[in-house]
Amino acid sequence: GNRAPPGAPWPLPREWENSTQTLTLDKTSFNFKSNINCDIIDEAFKRYKDYVFIDPSGRPGNGDKLEGIDLNIKSPCKVNGYPSAEENESYTISISVGKRGSIEAETVWGALRGLETFSQLIWLTNEKFLQVNVTTIRDWPRFSYRGIMIDTARHYQPLPIIYKNLDAMEQNKFNVLHWHIVDDQSFPYVSRTFANLSSLGAYSQKHLYTQKDVADIIQYARMRGIRVIPEFDTPGHTIGFSKAFPDLLTPCWGDGKTPYTPNYPEHAPAEILNPIQNYTYDFLRTFFSEIVDVFPDPFKHMGMDEVYYACWKSNPNITEFMSQNGMTGYNQLEQYYAQKLLNIMEELGSKYMIWQEPIDNNVTLQKDAIVNVWKDTYLNPNKPFDKWQNYISRIAKKGYKIVLAAPWYLNYIAYGYREMWMKYYETEPLDFEGTDEEKKLVIGGQACLWAEYVDGTNLLSRMWPRASAVGERLWSAREVNDSNSAAFRLDQHRCRMVNRGIPAQPILNGYCGDYEYGMDKETPVSASYKNIINTHVFVVVLLNVLTTSII
Repeated sequence: GNRAPPGAPWPLPREWENSTQTLTLDKTSFNFKSNINCDIIDEAFKRYKDYVFIDPSGRPGNGDKLEGIDLNIKSPCKVNGYPSAEENESYTISISVGKRGSIEAETVWGALRGLETFSQLIWLTNEKFLQVNVTTIRDWPRFSYRGIMIDTARHYQPLPIIYKNLDAMEQNKFNVLHWHIVDDQSFPYVSRTFANLSSLGAYSQKHLYTQKDVADIIQYARMRGIRVIPEFDTPGHTIGFSKAFPDLLTPCWGDGKTPYTPNYPEHAPAEILNPIQNYTYDFLRTFFSEIVDVFPDPFKHMGMDEVYYACWKSNPNITEFMSQNGMTGYNQLEQYYAQKLLNIMEELGSKYMIWQEPIDNNVTLQKDAIVNVWKDTYLNPNKPFDKWQNYISRIAKKGYKIVLAAPWYLNYIAYGYREMWMKYYETEPLDFEGTDEEKKLVIGGQACLWAEYVDGTNLLSRMWPRASAVGERLWSAREVNDSNSAAFRLDQHRCRMVNRGIPAQPILNGYCGDYEYGMDKETPVSASYKNIINTHVFVVVLLNVLTTSII
């Protein structure tokens, strides 16, 4: 591959004219200016001033200076506005001699993407001079949905880790945090309506996300142009709900005679929400009414994956209900549940995403549902999974919008650079049989990090920079697909992440200049101190020479 020049951005912009002519920067005089007043931009200026001058030993060199960056945003900043599904994230950057640089964008979200790219253009010479090349960039994302999924149920993820992960998402131009917040193992979300969900369902009363925590995460993400889409999975993966509300689950008749008897490994004594009782839907309506209010994004992820029918099949009351309602297959019962819940969500004014299983089971849903495709042969060789390309082709033919996750399960770890990140980079989301119109239904993708073996000790290092490979695939042009050349840019980008305090794991041999994760940041060295050091080194060398001569 081709070595990357210093200051090579990630993801790669659509159009990048990079001159060999350079300008220098002076922290004491450099500034950002904007044509609009906006809390998002005000906070971004503070953040990116720190990022641009993150190396304390950096100093201005000789020659022309870049005095600052003028931000020109065409659309007004909405007060308390949140990013949405169809935001314009395009921007242009112009850096030339003799004038201030500029970033132009239609929206504040595009301006954020431009600021991130600009911060990556800055580099240090061997003499620690801050430099930026004379540059022109025109850039926009290929896909509108570029997500990261975190799991806070299998292991609790501390707030500082979630915040730092959002920082890394911003640095890699991801714009959706898919928050798989609860599951069978724990229920850390503190509901204001049903407080006992977390008091009985969380690992402990320290392993919680309070209403303030959730609001703070949403606000932190908003400031970085990132949507937060929560997932509360039903009707499966609901043991966490049942610790406070056991009657929500379906009683299993494992011995064929008695309710609440298991038949391992087919089913437990009770599992899967009971779809034939009004109590279930009354609870869900009240609970999701709260969720719609707490999470401002129009979309909620409703889960609906891995609905195993064994318990339903064992229950005679369900068999009778199906007979009375003319249902001949359990997929019809699944559709009955899904339709009732999604009708509730529509009545609450919410849009929704689901995992792919209902569609695989021939459940018919409203066409505005977004389907998360997660299955692929490599994920579970013991199950008859098909290739993700075949799933996505079938779902697109049914007219549903699609977010692809299957090739990007980062919890599957392997050694070696190809297995570690290149296979993620080389995956093409539109590599399936379909018409042009069907391929337009793929609105993006997401990297998923399930947390059976992930907590605050390793989430960031396992996620990054492997997720960065997915980030470029979802942002940059389809033709940007040479992983060998990308390796050098990604290695440089990984060091930028380390410099910002993100413990991104290495992808190549080498080092990150004067700073590695865990080292103290270098402090500026004055000229007089350098003279003292140089004199000391000279004396030590001279003494060594004399000693060697005497011996």
